[in-house]
Amino acid sequence: MATKRPSPNDDPEARISEDRLFIENALLDLCDKNPPGIPQRLWDSMTYSLLAGGKRIRPLLCVLSGEAFGVSREDLLPLALACEMIHTASLIHDDLPEMDDAALRRGKPSNHAVFGGSLALLAGDALFIWAFEYARAGLLASGAFSCHSILEALGVILDAAGPFGICGGQVLDTDPLSVGSREEHPWTVARSKTAVLLSACVQAGAILGGAGPEERRLFAEFGDHLGAAFQIADDIIDVTGQASKTGKIPGKDSAQGKITFVSVFGLEEAKRMAEEETSLAQKALSAIERDVAALERFPEMLAGRDR
Repeated sequence: MATKRPSPNDDPEARISEDRLFIENALLDLCDKNPPGIPQRLWDSMTYSLLAGGKRIRPLLCVLSGEAFGVSREDLLPLALACEMIHTASLIHDDLPEMDDAALRRGKPSNHAVFGGSLALLAGDALFIWAFEYARAGLLASGAFSCHSILEALGVILDAAGPFGICGGQVLDTDPLSVGSREEHPWTVARSKTAVLLSACVQAGAILGGAGPEERRLFAEFGDHLGAAFQIADDIIDVTGQASKTGKIPGKDSAQGKITFVSVFGLEEAKRMAEEETSLAQKALSAIERDVAALERFPEMLAGRDR
């Protein structure tokens, strides 16, 4: 049974909590059933990282943006879970020794530390690819959306996952020969590695809801600034955070000689930049004549996060 459509009188924080719990339970249900044909060890590696925790920000953004148009979270769920699969895949690959070489992720051993590099690589590949088939099949089965809307939404996510997005951003973040201007580099990485997927998740939900061109532009702008604020905060946390709170080892960026917002602009200026990007994200939302109260809470929530 579909949930009632959100009303402007709903408590935004309560809606966020309810939607997060809904997504978490759906992930548990998904991971509890090994689809026939997937080798058990591969499935174990995939689900290990899918259930490793986190705030489920990307699927939440997809659901909340779609709900702003009156779409039920049940109908949005296949795409929302696909967003989490793609994000999880990127984290598995990001942690590999050949990339960021991270031993911890969300307070637990990274995927490759548990399953080995080869299986971790394949688990990431599997999640990247399966995400789109899972979303396609689920969205079509719901009967709630036109084929055109489904293709548009999946196209936005595909662009964000490939060479124009996460893959390209990871190259810029890890390949010394791909570093450009020192002052522009952190912005380029933030847009292509972090903001692109956050923005795509927001846009995809809005597309399924029937957003017009101007609404799509504003949702994209919101996601871009939200993602920039997220990455700046991440750079700050790497300097100021504690492993017990962040779930990962702090100080890695500095140890690896990475060009970050903090290393280029300093800690205080980075904090100011994060506040400015947060303000710009909220400004974009304010021009949308929909129930975006829950989305409006996201910039401040992310600015104050521990991980």
